[in-house]
Amino acid sequence: MQKIIILDFGSQTTQLIGRRVRELDTFCEIMPYNKFPKDDPEVIGVILSGSPYSVHDPEAFQVDLSQFVGKIPVLGICYGAQFISHTLGGKVEKADSREYGRANLQTVDTTNPLFKGFDQNSQVWMSHGDTITAIPEGFETIASTKDVKQAAYWSPSPLGEGRGEAPIWAVQFHPEVFHSLQGKTLLQNFVVDICGSRQEWSAASFVDSTVAELKAQLGQDRVILGLSGGVDSSVAAVLLNRAIGDRLTCIFVDHGMLRKNEFTQVMDDYRCLGLNVIGVDASEKFFADLAGVSEPEQKRKIIGRDFVEVFNAEAKKITDAKWLAQGTIYPDRIESLNITGKVIKSHHNVGGLPKEMNLQLCEPLKWLFKDEVRRVGRQLGMPEHLITRHPFPGPGLAVRILGDITPEKVRILQDADDIYIRGLREYVDTDGETLYNKVWQAGVVLLSTVRSVGVMGDERTYEHPVALRAVTSTDAMTADWAHLPYDFMAKVSNEIINKVRGVNRVCYDISSKPPATIEWE
Repeated sequence: MQKIIILDFGSQTTQLIGRRVRELDTFCEIMPYNKFPKDDPEVIGVILSGSPYSVHDPEAFQVDLSQFVGKIPVLGICYGAQFISHTLGGKVEKADSREYGRANLQTVDTTNPLFKGFDQNSQVWMSHGDTITAIPEGFETIASTKDVKQAAYWSPSPLGEGRGEAPIWAVQFHPEVFHSLQGKTLLQNFVVDICGSRQEWSAASFVDSTVAELKAQLGQDRVILGLSGGVDSSVAAVLLNRAIGDRLTCIFVDHGMLRKNEFTQVMDDYRCLGLNVIGVDASEKFFADLAGVSEPEQKRKIIGRDFVEVFNAEAKKITDAKWLAQGTIYPDRIESLNITGKVIKSHHNVGGLPKEMNLQLCEPLKWLFKDEVRRVGRQLGMPEHLITRHPFPGPGLAVRILGDITPEKVRILQDADDIYIRGLREYVDTDGETLYNKVWQAGVVLLSTVRSVGVMGDERTYEHPVALRAVTSTDAMTADWAHLPYDFMAKVSNEIINKVRGVNRVCYDISSKPPATIEWE
């Protein structure tokens, strides 16, 4: 299958480039900057991502451009554009002031293939501290802004006449982000028109190719899959079931920090899907090991460790099991450890897995974004209520309780969360859509390290506040707080305070990601 290679130089928006390319029904692979696949005839184009580094930093990531420049079309974005200029003889210098935020392209060569269909004054998003002050010999500027002369440049023959026929483009703005209003047009021009994508990647093709790959990878081996109740592991289970049938054994571990009645409800759903599922109540072990632990990363590590221990205990009962399957998707992995080596947070599926784990790892969804997982689920014929289910953290409510974990705190949070989520499902907005379906992710956070004074009846209370969280997003890499109706907020707040023992105040989190994360811990 044709593919676009995206070389990752450490930008937090690299995965957004991948998602935009996938939206063009084109397969892409995101690879470390120094891992370009040589001699792969399916590669039709290369995109160089942004980076947190300056090209002048001693530790800046570098790639040998001769591997692909002049051979296949290339697009450099932000750092990628600066690296191309810096490497091929142009000049990159520190900008007088950091160029960050919205800008307008004042001079655009709409006759250039990259800018076909563009408007003059099209809005783009800048985010860099350096700027290109001179482009390499033989290159031409094709777009500028008020402050950035070399906003975009190109060369039809970057290695000189007769030395390379594939052109190269570079833009100092980020076409992949929402605020670049014609960014999708630019990427479509590059991927489809310039690189010649046949646009053959789809949910259907992913299912067919992944099932075939799983059959080849797993052979006659038995696989154990850790189910969480979420859409990711559920889709992974159905994919594996289609590939290997009854050689898949699913284990659903109740660590005691699921949503209210979730264990029973999810087990019923999985039985309806025809999956072979073993339910394990390990809540006592998790609560015991988490006792007195408040630090968020430590909580995640303990839950990840205990999850594997429980898994291994069950695996011993299935003597011929050789694989552990997980519903890990791309944002899980990119947030846990990006290419710069800076840990943002450990994810339940990828952080804290011990080296002595005796099963090989199978991750059929590891390159998919959440919206792609949902499309695959629909292609597999899964019920809509499973597909549209909000993301839920692997450690469960443990990362929505500030401070240490106790069964009583979990009970308080479960009750408050149940009222909130039921309310979202029941409230139909003016456009006929439920709030639950309009929100990407929602949940309640228990501020158990905080108490607030309240009055109920004639009595003074001194109990915990909770924070409601709801965000809108398309891929979880960026998110904005959801503007929920006031009448809904008032009803939910009143119901939580009246019905949940231990809570006397309800707040609403209006933080976006970035700078905040969706979860509090």
